[in-house]
Amino acid sequence: MKRLVLIDGNAILHRAFHALPPLTNKDGIIVNAVYGFFSMFLKIVEDQKPDFMIVCFDKKAPTFRKELFVGYQAKRPKMSEDLVPQVKFVHEILEKAKIEIFEIDGYEADDLIGTISNQAVNGSKFIVHGKKNKGHQLSTINHEPVEVFIVSGDRDLLQLVNGRVKMIAPVTGLTNMIVFDSAKVKEKFGIEPSQMVDYKALVGDASDNYPGVGGIGPKTAAGLINEYGSLKSIYKNLEKIKKKNPNLALKLAEGAEAAGLAQKLAGVVLDAPITLSIEKARLKHFDQEGMKKEFEKSGFKSLLKRFNGKSVIEKQSKDVKQLNLI
Repeated sequence: MKRLVLIDGNAILHRAFHALPPLTNKDGIIVNAVYGFFSMFLKIVEDQKPDFMIVCFDKKAPTFRKELFVGYQAKRPKMSEDLVPQVKFVHEILEKAKIEIFEIDGYEADDLIGTISNQAVNGSKFIVHGKKNKGHQLSTINHEPVEVFIVSGDRDLLQLVNGRVKMIAPVTGLTNMIVFDSAKVKEKFGIEPSQMVDYKALVGDASDNYPGVGGIGPKTAAGLINEYGSLKSIYKNLEKIKKKNPNLALKLAEGAEAAGLAQKLAGVVLDAPITLSIEKARLKHFDQEGMKKEFEKSGFKSLLKRFNGKSVIEKQSKDVKQLNLI
């Protein structure tokens, strides 16, 4: 089966920015996140050997989640001034390399990844958008279903994992990664990937600043979901839970509204108004020369070496220690 890699652009950029020292290019501009992003990009190409590749980004416009809950992500620190221009820089290099990019107002990169995964696995698309997703022409086009690998550190995306969708998540730094399939999600969280939304409805998400049910942690949440199957079923069996554990039942009752809101916030959209044009994402269009020219402009010497007939993988830790990244 053909393989599609979907990269969560903002998540990987943020990780790179905080994982690497504030390196500068020959013009004195900080480019540590750019370097880190493309270091991981090339590693994924080498390791996964994808047939198709897409990078998804967030946009500045508020999303529907902000409308649902004004406090959504309110405690996240403002993007560093040193990182802001690097986002544009990464866009420019990807465009020069002819790598497909998706971003749209009102939706997070998670939602675009969810929608593209859904379309890729089901082998069809229904809304055709023009350049940068601004068109509105309707169409139905079929393509051969593919296997999807999502690259992100955002655990929200684990809800998308199934028999044809896996997630590659950085564990430490940029090169130490773990591949989540359904079995690995079950091992890590004690639930099936499809139950992740209900799990987060119970435990909440501190990084996105929304509460779940007060007093319920991961172990209790996993236990409830395994016993009753879903959030809806848990609340249908509240009286039964009360007989076993009155204190737990009280917590669930008092946190019902918060759980319902968290469930809506945690769910990844599968039908955002974008389409997967699978041929445009084919890696045969990858303009390696275009990418190399951009690396040369920035003086990314160690990244350029990956195109010189050697392995594209170099030990990140060694580069960082020697500060010989650019």
